[in-house]
Amino acid sequence: MIVNYTDLIEKVKRTTVPKPLSITLSGHAAGEPFDKHVYAKIKKQFPKNTFRQYEYLNDLFSKSPDTIGFNARQELFNSPTVLFLLSRGKNATDKWSIENPFEEKQNDTADILVVKDNFYELIDIKTRNISKSAQPPNIISAYKLAQLCAKMIDNKEFDNFTINYFEINWELEKDKLVCQDAHFGCLFKANPADLYINWAAAMQIQFHVCDLDQTFKGERKKWAKEYLKHFVIQAKKRSDDMIKKFVKPFEKYLN
Repeated sequence: MIVNYTDLIEKVKRTTVPKPLSITLSGHAAGEPFDKHVYAKIKKQFPKNTFRQYEYLNDLFSKSPDTIGFNARQELFNSPTVLFLLSRGKNATDKWSIENPFEEKQNDTADILVVKDNFYELIDIKTRNISKSAQPPNIISAYKLAQLCAKMIDNKEFDNFTINYFEINWELEKDKLVCQDAHFGCLFKANPADLYINWAAAMQIQFHVCDLDQTFKGERKKWAKEYLKHFVIQAKKRSDDMIKKFVKPFEKYLN
């Protein structure tokens, strides 16, 4: 890892951001100010290495202005696995130009990207109003993570990137949101078999970062294979349940 998260936690504790003007203090509206706040802290320490995901793509493409089109621009990535995580779609990539750069998208894989010595540290910021109880947030698509694991194995790329999560626990004090605590978790240090997949919520893996198990000690290849085993077992169970509930009761009417 590039970022020292123990140090970052101490830097953000008791810091504040202005209360958003939105009616409700929930979801993206509350999270965005703290997202930018953490980004500024990391950017200050690593000014030449820290990007928003769209900034990195704009920087990468602008350094090769004569490289045109989706296929050619994909070759600018030195890692097909990282390419899968960071790239935009074919149409958007074909249309990219210095005059028409990418803008930020809420569904980007990384809120913050730190790149140093060909290592990519993807950081997703999660925020939590600790004055209210809430279900764990969506983290990443279970299907996308399965695709990622397959690419890691196919490309033999296990040590050139990581996916980290940084949680801000905040409370409202007058007109400010105050960070009361913060937590860090690395996806690849969590036990793959314990990751909860909410199939009803677009197949999203869900957890609070503060509750994320960090006891996995194996190599990244082992993590990828164990996650794929977990995903396939869960998908088969989901498939069996769907057939039992939605197919079997109605098959007799088809004859």
